[in-house]
Amino acid sequence: MVYRAHMTNDELMDLAIKEAVIAKEAGEVPIGAVIEIDGRIIASRHNQREALHDPTAHAEILVLQDAAKLEQNWRLEKATLIVTLEPCPMCAGAIWASRVNKVIWGAPNIEAGSLGTLYNFGVDPRLNHQTEIIGGIKSSECSKLISDFFEVNRQ
Repeated sequence: MVYRAHMTNDELMDLAIKEAVIAKEAGEVPIGAVIEIDGRIIASRHNQREALHDPTAHAEILVLQDAAKLEQNWRLEKATLIVTLEPCPMCAGAIWASRVNKVIWGAPNIEAGSLGTLYNFGVDPRLNHQTEIIGGIKSSECSKLISDFFEVNRQ
């Protein structure tokens, strides 16, 4: 894991992009995620739906599970989640349930974006927890990873 305090949003996204590249090389949709707490990257994961035969094996879900185990607490109130694609409704629900403090996402998710594009679970005042959202970090690079993958794999 990376133990460097005060990384910029771009540097954090670079770590998530590295995970997305691992996913792409494994034939998975290239989405990567990392969790930062107190200046330390404590967990990093990528999509594994194909490998695990699990529709819930999104990068965000997997990295939240790893972080909660490492912290020995389901409440990740000091955590920042960095992910290359804006989370879907399932992942936004997991983010809400784990009380993540902040989410930084890369590419907007025009099909299912739930932290700003289609829905905004992160700041909905009807929910009992709100999350700071920063979207569009390295958006072009994150979008290109996904569009290139689908161009090759879904012809």
